[in-house]
Amino acid sequence: MKKTNEEWNIVDVLSHSRHDWMNKLQLIKGNLSLNRHDRVQQIIEEIVIETQSESKLCNLKMLSFASLLMTFNWKRHHYSLEYEVLGAISDLSEYDLKVTEWCKQFFQILDDSVDRCTENHLSITIETEANQGQVRFFFDFNGIITEKALLLNWLKSNEKNQVSVMHYELFPDELTVAVGVA
Repeated sequence: MKKTNEEWNIVDVLSHSRHDWMNKLQLIKGNLSLNRHDRVQQIIEEIVIETQSESKLCNLKMLSFASLLMTFNWKRHHYSLEYEVLGAISDLSEYDLKVTEWCKQFFQILDDSVDRCTENHLSITIETEANQGQVRFFFDFNGIITEKALLLNWLKSNEKNQVSVMHYELFPDELTVAVGVA
């Protein structure tokens, strides 16, 4: 299903979700048939952790941001994405649109900056109990970065915005970015 715009209708969402669940069930079924019960337990634990992360993300009341992250891997990108929420759940709806827009831009710059033939991965940690009421987002990329200048220029231009880049480190195969909103 190719989507030309960012909006998903309910049938698209259910279809992609069903496909993801069928893949997980196939993994469990295949490992059961091979009597790999330890691997089945591991897969179930991974599903539980993923579902808990999804629940925490949704409970932050950042609907656009949650939608962006939860549907990210359904679209074509040159890296996969995972996320986790650390800290107490609170209403972060006031940050939703600005964080979502910042992330969309960052994700596109990252897509344009990485090796398309390598397995690349982005992990996002959302910390809700940062100092002085500030919410922080940590982006940890592992893979091959081919366009370092493009990434650096974009990061430098976003150091003093509403969503501000607080710290970053860039290496040929790793990028870490700390972003804050207040």
